Amino acid sequence: MSSRGDAARHRGEPRRDALLLARFGSGDGALVLVAVASGARAVPDGHRAARDACEWIGGAIGRSQERLAEDIRAGHRGALESGLHRLTDRSYGRLRARAHELGRHPDEYSAALRCLLLPADPSCGTRVFFGVGDGGLFRLRDGVWRDLEHTGPGTGSGTGPGGDRVTVDLGIVAPGPAPAEPFRFRVCSARPGDALLLCGTGLAEPLRGEPAFGEPAFGERLAGRWARTAAGAGRAPEPPGLAAFLSDVRLPARGHAADRTACVVWEA
Repeated sequence: MSSRGDAARHRGEPRRDALLLARFGSGDGALVLVAVASGARAVPDGHRAARDACEWIGGAIGRSQERLAEDIRAGHRGALESGLHRLTDRSYGRLRARAHELGRHPDEYSAALRCLLLPADPSCGTRVFFGVGDGGLFRLRDGVWRDLEHTGPGTGSGTGPGGDRVTVDLGIVAPGPAPAEPFRFRVCSARPGDALLLCGTGLAEPLRGEPAFGEPAFGERLAGRWARTAAGAGRAPEPPGLAAFLSDVRLPARGHAADRTACVVWEA
């Protein structure tokens, strides 16, 4: 879900966040892409840049779907990292080209981008994350959050080992330097009962923040809602219903009034 923040509503501004959920391919070889983008703050076209970022990375993934799905199933981490890095750079190249068309500085037509690739094959528990700029990827396991971007191995930039095949995309590349922000990449394995949260800046910031004004930490409150166990001993937590999920993502957090955009994968 993606919701306009209180600050934007107060100022009469559009939602700067964009969310894309797409499925490419069919059968067990299909891939599901979740893309979350947050437009640059205090610029008039931030919301359009976020939509363009989601659209262009979606097109790039769609054109490379078969090879990406094969690399995920085969565990070709180096190929995935280098290939997704290229696709991301090309999408940012298109953003820079659009900024030039509009007569804007590239920083005035850009967006933070967070993506998650999920194979449709139920026997493959590999989850692939990549992106540039602010936002977050968090895992809720046994009632405890872990920030998968800022802890442990798996976050990095650059290309993989030279011996791996490279996932390629045949889109047109706009000239210019790569994004100033580092490319982030991580491969993780799903475990039954996990909840994997991909979110924009407006939700990542309160999740990483300290308790404020005497309130429990935002992450503790959200974990308390999503870690409730189903009736019966030994059963894994169940996802909330749609209405409860929308309410949970919009839990108030003092000092945080930005857009809220989130997609959660609950592992069966």
